[in-house]
Amino acid sequence: MADSSFDIVSEVDKQEADNALNQAAKEVAQRFDFKNTGTTIEWKGDLVVEITSSTEERASAALDVLKDKIVKRGISLKAFDHGEPRSSGKEYKINGTFTAGISSEQAKKLSKLIRDDGHKGVKNQIQGDELRVTHKRRDALQDVIALGKSADHDFAVQVVKYR
Repeated sequence: MADSSFDIVSEVDKQEADNALNQAAKEVAQRFDFKNTGTTIEWKGDLVVEITSSTEERASAALDVLKDKIVKRGISLKAFDHGEPRSSGKEYKINGTFTAGISSEQAKKLSKLIRDDGHKGVKNQIQGDELRVTHKRRDALQDVIALGKSADHDFAVQVVKYR
């Protein structure tokens, strides 16, 4: 019988991220406290978001609106990195980035966590920006999945391709 496996990844559903950004931009355009502040939320690249406003407080408030929409769309805030408001002429801007993929250091942390848990025969292998975990018994893999989800990581974790 072949080994069962699953992959641990850190990815962002681009469609859900786009929906969250569009909902936040629509709310900012309609809310009274954002009137006449020139506040906008828009894409500035593949996974890069830029918030622009005439005041630092409104830029921070727009960031809070965007974070709220991101959470409501089921995306972890650990997958969204943003900076502080910075002055750019007469405007204030905040850049944010959706991060995808597990770095080699993060994969090594996950691998060490799985090894230290003590499941015999569980093998893990770093494959690019994901970590493949294999074992003969599915019960052991279920335990590893529960361990991976319950541990507090500084990055978003999803389990895919469970077979």
